[in-house]
This record gives sequence, structure tokens and C-alpha cells, in this order.
Amino acid sequence: MLIAFNKPYGVICQFSPSAGKPTLKNYVSVDHVYPAGRLDTDSEGLMLLTDNGIVQAKITDPRDKIAKTYWAEVEGVASDDALKPLLAGVDLGDFYAVPAIQASTIPTPTLWPRNPPVRFRANIPTSWVEITIVEGKNRQIRRMTAQVGLPTLRLVRVAIGRLDLINIKLAPGKWLEISPENVF
Repeated sequence: MLIAFNKPYGVICQFSPSAGKPTLKNYVSVDHVYPAGRLDTDSEGLMLLTDNGIVQAKITDPRDKIAKTYWAEVEGVASDDALKPLLAGVDLGDFYAVPAIQASTIPTPTLWPRNPPVRFRANIPTSWVEITIVEGKNRQIRRMTAQVGLPTLRLVRVAIGRLDLINIKLAPGKWLEISPENVF
């Protein structure tokens, strides 16, 4: 079984209870499935859950190079030139992030409202970038954008492999069963 889930902001990527905070169990009522990769509590978007260890490994192992695409609202005015270091790889101190497959500016996307909304500051502009990577280490996109002077304010994973959250029109907190062929 393979499930696509649109994780809302603030949901912890585990099924066990966590000090009154919402977890996957609050949204997905299927037994014996586990996350194939994680999203930070303050990130949102596409997650895959499975009961198949082989599928889980194929999704999460960077050697399989399954692309993961993110839209990030960043503080500051992003330019393609500012994002070029991401295409070369970034030293994040404790690890070296391999080069992004793609990093570019995008127009403000039409997304669902985030609850709570991103804090608005009138004197600080924001912009949106799209970044595709094959890794997925802890807070990697946030750390990469911060490294190039563009701290992330909102982060949404919109695609894993061929599966695109926007095209399947999956609302936050909703899930659906899919075939692995939708991803690989």
C-alpha cells in the first residue's frame, strides 16, 4: 500500500502521540503504514506513507535519486543568480548538500492558506523559489536557502518523483491511495 498525504503545517510526522500536538494519526486512519521520508513540523505538503519496506527504501535512499521538489517562500528578493550556489552544492557545516537538480525563482503560487499564516512584515519583501533535490536531510532546504541569504518562511513539498501534489489536487490533511507507478 502506498498513500499520498498532504501534511498540514504543525503536524508531527509520526503516528505515536506527541504532547498534545497533531500527528499523522489525526489524519490517516490506516494501520501499519509508515512515512517514507519526513517533513519538519513547520513544513507542509506531500508525504508518502507505505507498508512496503522496499518501496520505502526506494523513495528515501538518495542513491535511487528520487527527485523531491519544494516551493519555498523566502525572505528577501530571490534571483536566479542568488540561487546558483545551490546548483553547485552547499557546505552546511555538518554535511555538504549535493547540488540541487534545479533552483529557480517562481511567481507566487496559488496555495491553500497556512494556519497560522506566515508573519507579514511590510518592510521586508518576500519571494518564491522552486528547488529540486535528491537528498532530504534534516531541514536541508531551509538551511540551503539561509546559506545563500534567503531564509525560508514557508516550505511546501509539491512533488516526489512523478507525483505532483498540485496536479492530484489533494487538500491539506487529506490522503489517497496511489500506485507506486505514480511516483517512479
